[in-house]
Amino acid sequence: MSRKISQQPPFLLVDVVPYALLALLVVILLLVEGWAGGSLLIDLGLCGLAAGWMLGMFTLRPGWRDRPRIMGAFVAGLLVIIAVLVARHPVFGLFTPAAYIYSFTVLRWPWRLLGVAATAVLAGTAQASGIPRTDALGLTMHVTVVAFNIAMMCACAWVLRMAEKEEERREQTLEELSRTNRLLEASLAENAGLHAQLLAQAREAGVLDERQRMAREIHDTLAQGLTGIITQLQAAEQMHEVPVPWRRPFDAVKNLARESLAEARRAVDALRPEPLQTARLSDALADVAGRWSKVHGLAVQVTTTGTARPMTPEAEFALLRTAQEALANVARHAYATRVGVTLSYLEHEVALDVRDDGKGFDPAGLEAGTATDGGSPPSRGGGFGLTIMRQRVEGLSGTLQIESEPGAGTGISARIPTLPAGSHP
Repeated sequence: MSRKISQQPPFLLVDVVPYALLALLVVILLLVEGWAGGSLLIDLGLCGLAAGWMLGMFTLRPGWRDRPRIMGAFVAGLLVIIAVLVARHPVFGLFTPAAYIYSFTVLRWPWRLLGVAATAVLAGTAQASGIPRTDALGLTMHVTVVAFNIAMMCACAWVLRMAEKEEERREQTLEELSRTNRLLEASLAENAGLHAQLLAQAREAGVLDERQRMAREIHDTLAQGLTGIITQLQAAEQMHEVPVPWRRPFDAVKNLARESLAEARRAVDALRPEPLQTARLSDALADVAGRWSKVHGLAVQVTTTGTARPMTPEAEFALLRTAQEALANVARHAYATRVGVTLSYLEHEVALDVRDDGKGFDPAGLEAGTATDGGSPPSRGGGFGLTIMRQRVEGLSGTLQIESEPGAGTGISARIPTLPAGSHP
């Protein structure tokens, strides 16, 4: 299928040259002697008809130039007029370049080849008009001239068609390259975002690890040492009565040790992740849900069941971050009307469930990097966030399960083992 003409041919070529050729032929008619007046009027009338045909069908109708059927009728009509002129006077073969111009510029392939061949027949006929066709030699020469014109101009049309197809392939290649570049830029931008998020997660994890290491060091060294000092002082006080001169410094040492122990414990508590610094996990979840509701205007029902059991700060932090990420996905993707957060203290583990009645998605699509339906989570931020959730939970010997289907909401359940009975975080 031929390519639609995307650019108009040069103004001089299609809007000036045909009329210039026609004007030249009119001058020649007026200068040539020996023609009868009536014949001259007919020829001039035919020239006027050709000018009017070009003016009405092409020059004054630029909107018709991209309409193949109208342009085909235009070229065919012009060829008929030229054929009559050439039949009357071979000099009108000088007007055939106009038909070539229009055939090359407005006809689609393969009709272009037909228009060029028909024009070549008229041009060859005009060129061979002086050759007598009364014998075989003359007829052969006449046919040879016409055939040469047809072969030469059709070959030219074929070469130009090949050049057009090459240009089309080049443009298609450039378009594909441009589309590939756009996809590459989008991929680079997405990778940059994921890299930035990964760096942020890594920094957060590094800060958390360092805070937890410092908390363990303070707890296992300073706090334990101060506890031992206080215990030993109390034991010494019970075994022997402290002499009066020693009472004041003895009490000062005990008070200083107790104050230092309190400071050490406050330091350990201060190193716990925000907002767990001053609250239990259930209270921290309620605080996070309350702040989320204020921002997004959607109430979150927070429920805690079972008896609170001891957990490590890492486990509390992982569950808190899981709830935050799940609520963030609800806000970004789910279009939900109800959201619930449930913290369940079970016999050997703690379970966190975040559920919504939003659009849902196909979890199988997440494995392929795209969600097939619904609002949560797409291949970008949502899938990466779920990966971080899973890594946090599974890093503490826990499990993360995702239940969802398009139109049926989403449920995220995280379970982390608790500490053995009698243990302390």
